[in-house]
Amino acid sequence: MKLLLPILAVLMANFAAAAEGGTAVPGVSLPVPPMAGTMSLDEALARRRSVREFASGALTLAEISRLVWAAQGITAPERRTAPSAGATYPLEVYLVAGDVENLAAGVYCYRPDRHRLEKVADGDVRLPLAAAAVDQQWVARAALVVVLVAVFERTTARYGRRGERYVHMEAGHAAQNLLLQAATLGLGATPVGAFDDAEVSRLLHLPVGGTPLYLIPVGRNPRP
Repeated sequence: MKLLLPILAVLMANFAAAAEGGTAVPGVSLPVPPMAGTMSLDEALARRRSVREFASGALTLAEISRLVWAAQGITAPERRTAPSAGATYPLEVYLVAGDVENLAAGVYCYRPDRHRLEKVADGDVRLPLAAAAVDQQWVARAALVVVLVAVFERTTARYGRRGERYVHMEAGHAAQNLLLQAATLGLGATPVGAFDDAEVSRLLHLPVGGTPLYLIPVGRNPRP
């Protein structure tokens, strides 16, 4: 029963969002992620590799659902898949979608409370994003780029400057969760830390106070 609670919460949130009618932000509700997989944690750890070459093929919404849930999905009231200092949850998950089935190219923000992607901007910005990542062109060849964004004030308001360290720790937790989930799905992914913060913020239309910490390009693994 405990494993079903997060699924029920997602279904109720999606129903509530639909009931709001015209007030809803454009986007898409994601499939409910399964609470059990076919690969053990040990095998996922052994399979995880940094992949910078991708095979052709679009990602599916079911795969996107599992990736973002692994990074910041809700598992219980005030609890997510990655630990957060004081449950302050300073991270936002943005997606730069370019080759995803049934999802138009654009920039999206993941809303864990509704397990939903909300559209931020139209258009494929993978090429300019790769240019912002010190011209690492392989970034543009990924089907999707996940961007972990920090709102430091959520945590520093409680813990002061020490909270900045907690935010960076949390980003590492969330990124590793996503990378392990990618491994279970046979996908390739690699975290990227070299990029122009201001340009990435502009491309993602980040609000004031949002700081990009990680780019994680994801695509089909040519050697799953």
